[in-house]
Amino acid sequence: MERRSIFHRWPTGAILLLFLTAALLPLGLVLAWVTQQNIRETNSALVQRADQQASAAYQAVESLIARNALALRIAANGALASGATDPCAVSARSLAIAPTVARQFRIRDPDGLTVCSIGQYRPERNDLLVAPGDIRMWVSPQNLLVYRVGLIGGNATGVLTRDELRKAADDVTDGLKVLTIGDSAHTMEIIAPPSVTGERDQALDRRYEIGRGQLQLRAVTMIERTTLIDLLVMLLPLLMWVAATLLSWLLVRRLLLAPLARLQRAVIEYEPDAGGLELPSKYGVASEIQDLSNAFERAVGRIEGAEREALDALDGQRRLVREVHHRVKNNLQVVASLLSIHGRSAAKPEAKAAYSAIGRRVDALSVVHRHHYAELEENRGIALRPLITELAADLRSSAPVEARAMRIELSLDAPSTTQDVAVAAAFLITEIVEFAMLRHPDDVVEISLDRDDELTATLAIASSVLVPEGDPDDVAKNQFERIVEGLARQLRSPLDRKLGRYAVTLPVFPNA
Repeated sequence: MERRSIFHRWPTGAILLLFLTAALLPLGLVLAWVTQQNIRETNSALVQRADQQASAAYQAVESLIARNALALRIAANGALASGATDPCAVSARSLAIAPTVARQFRIRDPDGLTVCSIGQYRPERNDLLVAPGDIRMWVSPQNLLVYRVGLIGGNATGVLTRDELRKAADDVTDGLKVLTIGDSAHTMEIIAPPSVTGERDQALDRRYEIGRGQLQLRAVTMIERTTLIDLLVMLLPLLMWVAATLLSWLLVRRLLLAPLARLQRAVIEYEPDAGGLELPSKYGVASEIQDLSNAFERAVGRIEGAEREALDALDGQRRLVREVHHRVKNNLQVVASLLSIHGRSAAKPEAKAAYSAIGRRVDALSVVHRHHYAELEENRGIALRPLITELAADLRSSAPVEARAMRIELSLDAPSTTQDVAVAAAFLITEIVEFAMLRHPDDVVEISLDRDDELTATLAIASSVLVPEGDPDDVAKNQFERIVEGLARQLRSPLDRKLGRYAVTLPVFPNA
């Protein structure tokens, strides 16, 4: 009896320290933590690997479609612009030098009537007309992926087969179990699901959008999980610690384990949105458990209050930022519309040209802001390839009448950058392309974007109008040179002037 009274007078912490220290508790805790970290890191690496496989397949398929659509648009535009009697033959010769580009396509006039075709596929959606620079994609009942691009003077329709899509995905990863692509009406199986899967594998289903939601790509990969034997091997040191802690089980069960079990059940059953935390009223003789329960209840109350305040503040800030960007984007569109209206109603050619020049710069800023608005959702920076592609399309659509036939050829990598860099790059492209439209409207403008390393990329624009030295009395040329030099300084990059080519270096984000 006297020994029991001594133990009752001791603090619970002293009793636990005495027995658990003798049972090598510190070593057990370290081993348990190491084991948990190893299991977590292993599972996380397996999940990340499966996710990367699905993302790689999506990027490969998206790149194949974009490459084919761009190649067909450029080849068909060139064929139509040349006035060839058989533009399909001219386009086929242009596409023959492009790697991994489909060879089946059809060219139509502005009314949707077939001009010529290459390949044996049956035509579909003859009434679907696509504006110049735009693209429409769908999955055909013939198990083909069809893309239709708008041209200056017509439309061009190309197809990709299941084997071509499968090869693009297989070239980047071999971990796909299921790969399908579809639109709202039809779905094509690129890789069919296997009949048997491993019992310990877990499917990772990822869905991606292509062409602003025109197509949906579904990729399923399998996540391998650690086996029971692997877990036992990793948990063997922990089992040794469990055996040591059993020595003190009889003592701490009534003083600690039973009260903690009741406290644990109360905590597990606690739901933040279902009312307050309800804790047991009795914990036995261990007053420390009661103190811990009270302290935990107070901490939970403070955390809930702070979390509610933080969530409210974050939600308000997010709504405010989104509203500001939405209003700026809308205002830019309104300004662009007003400039277009005034430009059409201007009486003098000089006024119309001035309105068009200002409108093109407002459009460039609007394109950057629209992509920045999308970046707020994805938090990965402004992607330069779609931005420059859209900017080039806008510049072609707003070109003066004498420059409507000008070709803008693009060769772009896919880095991402900040808004400030994107704005300066967009203005630089706009200035040079507009200058080329006004001076050499019949020449080709080539825009390339090549990643140099993880943090830089080179933006180069080639045109016959870019001659560093010219007539010193040419006011427009001198003003043009000052503007592009100022934009290069804004990018903190020297302007590399060569005959027929200007280039700057852009800071970009590392690859994800």
